[in-house]
Amino acid sequence: MLLAIDMGNTNIEVGVIDDKKIHFTERISTDIDKTELEYAVILKTVMELHGIVPDGITGSIISSVVPPLTHIIKQAVRMLIKNVDPMVVGAGLKTGLNIKIDDPRTLGADLVVDSVAGLNEYGAPLIIVDMGTATTITVIDANKDYIGGVIIPGVRTSLEALVSKTSQLPRVSLSAPKKFICTNTIDCMKSGIINGQASLVDGMIERFEDEIGEKATVVATGGLSKVIIPKCRHEIILDNSLMMKGLKVIYDKNSK
Repeated sequence: MLLAIDMGNTNIEVGVIDDKKIHFTERISTDIDKTELEYAVILKTVMELHGIVPDGITGSIISSVVPPLTHIIKQAVRMLIKNVDPMVVGAGLKTGLNIKIDDPRTLGADLVVDSVAGLNEYGAPLIIVDMGTATTITVIDANKDYIGGVIIPGVRTSLEALVSKTSQLPRVSLSAPKKFICTNTIDCMKSGIINGQASLVDGMIERFEDEIGEKATVVATGGLSKVIIPKCRHEIILDNSLMMKGLKVIYDKNSK
C-alpha cells in the first residue's frame, strides 16, 4: 500500500492507496510549527483510525507547496514507516506531463499531480479547477500539453479578506442562499461568495474554450469544490480523489 500526502497551505491531505482502491483520505491542518514527531503521531493516528498499520505500507509519495514543511513530513514518514524513503514530486521524477509554460520549474507540484491524474482519467483537452486556499484553473490542450491557466484568490481567502477589511460585515458559513438576489446582509454575502465564485468559474471556462478553439472536459477538485461546483452552469465532473490518483500514477511511473 502507498501512503500519499499532499501538503497545501491550509490543509494536508493524507491517503492510503493500492492498485485496487483508495482506502481512505483525510485532511489535517497545515502547521509549520509542528515537529517531525508530532506529525508522525498524527499520521499514525489517522492510519490506525482506518485500520491501516504502518507495516502494511510499502511506499510513500509527497506533493508539497509548503517548502518549509517538506523535509519535516519526510522525516515523519521515515520515523513511522521503517525502510520507506518518500518520493517528493519535483525535479527528477518522471510525470509524463509535457509542460509548455514560460518556466516549467515554477509550476506547483499540486498542479502537476492534478494534471497527471486528469489526463490519466479523462483525457484531453481538459480544464481542471482546484479549489483550495487559491482557486487554480488550468488547461491541457488536445495535444496533451499543459499550456497554462489562472490563479484566483480562494473562496475562504476572499471571504476572510472581505470580513477583515470591513467594519460591519460578519463571518458567515459557506452555505448557499435560496436566491441569487438576496435581501439581508448574511445572504448577500453568501450569494456573493458562492454564486460569484461559480459565475467566475463558468466565465473562465468559456474564455478558455474560446482561446483553445474547442470544448474541453472540465473536472473540479479541492475542499470547497462541492460547495461551489453545483452552482455552476457548465457540466463539471466533481472528483475530490484527483490528487490521490495523480500521486499513485506518478509513484508507479518512478518505482518500476
